[in-house]
Amino acid sequence: MHGLLLIDKPEGITSADVVRVVKRQLRCKTGHLGTLDPFASGVLPVCIGDGTKIAQFLNTSDKEYTGRVRLGCETDSGDVTGTVTRSAPVPEVDAAQLAEMVQRFLGESMQIPPMHSALKHHGVPLYELARRGIAVERQARRIRIDALHLAVDESGAVAFDVVCSKGTYVRVLAQDIAVALGSVGHLEALRRVRFGAFHITQAISLDAIGQRTLPVIGLREALPHLREIRLDALAARRARQGYAPLLRSIPMGKSDEAVKLVDPAGALASVIATDAGGQWRFARVFGDAPRVAT
Repeated sequence: MHGLLLIDKPEGITSADVVRVVKRQLRCKTGHLGTLDPFASGVLPVCIGDGTKIAQFLNTSDKEYTGRVRLGCETDSGDVTGTVTRSAPVPEVDAAQLAEMVQRFLGESMQIPPMHSALKHHGVPLYELARRGIAVERQARRIRIDALHLAVDESGAVAFDVVCSKGTYVRVLAQDIAVALGSVGHLEALRRVRFGAFHITQAISLDAIGQRTLPVIGLREALPHLREIRLDALAARRARQGYAPLLRSIPMGKSDEAVKLVDPAGALASVIATDAGGQWRFARVFGDAPRVAT
């Protein structure tokens, strides 16, 4: 079994817990994309079998989240699991003010990663340092907010829907929204509804893993954003072997481009990528076409 399995991760468990359940049930090589914190839920792509080979081509995908920002108190973790560190009055907020404020967050900006993150400092995850009460300097990273909608819900929290680039920390965005509204706040709830081309409506519950038939997204379909080149049977066999002379017959690509090479039946044979000079190299090769859809 090779490809992607989309899991609707429930609240209260880690992304690694999800992988362990899938691996135990399917008994194959397994990994996940885009870590979700234990308190968060939503679509978690799990790579199975040769699907682990395509993770590098999916980790740059943009993402969409829904959630709530609770105004009035800030936590050390920036989310609902942390300890309150500061409080401030909750201002009256109306729809017009929220709509106007959205504009300042759209587009590219620099964001400093939180201490409660999996980034490492000298090999130690930042969240481990944070638990010890240690704070270290972090470099700001460029992020992008493509879409943002804000509204006050019935509980008085600021509900949001955001489409953002890889590497965006939504807990930091939540804190920034609270500050922009003249208060402090933290991320009260978070649900990922889209990971690249994959939507939460395609995901299955963790309890469904034991079913006989699973909606595995094949290797080829899991990379819809990559250009595709169809090969004849002989060329596809050579592509699966990583036969370098084959690449001479493929026109030069764009800088940093990755392309799928597929066999006559439409199964993924390999992924090739360009080097700095625009020349092709084999990035990943795959064995004979698997039995499940590819």
